[in-house]
Amino acid sequence: MKILVCISHVPDTTSKINFVNGDSEFDTNGVQYVINPNDEFGLTRAIWFQEQQGATVTVVNVGGADTEPTLRKALAIGANEAIRVNAAATDGFYVAKQLAEVVKSGNYDLVICGKESLDYNGGMVPGMLAGLLNYNFVNSCTELKVDGTSAKASREIDGGKEIIAASLPLVIGGQKGLVEEKDLRIPNMRGIMTARTKALTVLEPVTASVETKAVKFEKPAPKSAVKLFSADDLDGLVSALHNEAKVI
Repeated sequence: MKILVCISHVPDTTSKINFVNGDSEFDTNGVQYVINPNDEFGLTRAIWFQEQQGATVTVVNVGGADTEPTLRKALAIGANEAIRVNAAATDGFYVAKQLAEVVKSGNYDLVICGKESLDYNGGMVPGMLAGLLNYNFVNSCTELKVDGTSAKASREIDGGKEIIAASLPLVIGGQKGLVEEKDLRIPNMRGIMTARTKALTVLEPVTASVETKAVKFEKPAPKSAVKLFSADDLDGLVSALHNEAKVI
């Protein structure tokens, strides 16, 4: 089984976020980047298939040369090879189009994406990718088993979960639950050294239209200051909850 894991290069959740050029662009200065958490769950599941069923695992990213350390980390975790499409990830359709060409040329049986990336939370790429390829698709996937050309997946739905049987080739949009958090891999020294010798192929992008554009970003309103009341000022507390917070 050939598995392609799509990797997004996203800011660490602890990074301080700022915008430049009239709040139209993300300020990358001083920002630490990591593998998108939803993608990391998918990568870990792919490595399980590699170890248990002899699958080959390739990771792919659409981005500039600055994303290569993230791909090298994925190689250190256990992926066999990496591909970088040399283009800025401008919007969901453009990224899906680039990934579709990689899938077609590599003839992959299973494509694992995160259901959404941590930075823009668009959630568009997995479904668009499946549509462009005419592959079966399971989104919000929390469990995946593969036996030959048959797959069984679980996904979250309102009020419960849905069990789905599908045949390969298949695209999934994975999330937390695809593996347990305790099973996520931390690259060890051997993996880091081995990653240096694994293939990282750079491909030029295919022509594709850009359908969306970020016009402006806006930060959430800052939290208001905490207002404290003495233990014997219950009337003041009730008044504030009623007239200011309007929760009672």
